[in-house]
Amino acid sequence: MAVPQDPVILLSFINTKLRDFYPSLEELGKDLDVDTNEIVEKLKMINYEYDEKQNRFV
Repeated sequence: MAVPQDPVILLSFINTKLRDFYPSLEELGKDLDVDTNEIVEKLKMINYEYDEKQNRFV
C-alpha cells in the first residue's frame, strides 16, 4: 500500500491506521511494508513525534 507523501496527509493517514488497526508503529510498518524511520523523519518535519503510550503521532 502506498502511503501519502504530503506530511500533513501522512499524519492523518498514519494516526488513523494506528488507532483503527495496529497496536504499534512497528506492526504498521511490517504489515504495510513501509520504512517507519522515513515516516518518523517526515513527521518530525512538521513537529510531530511518535508517542508509544498513546500509539500515535503527537
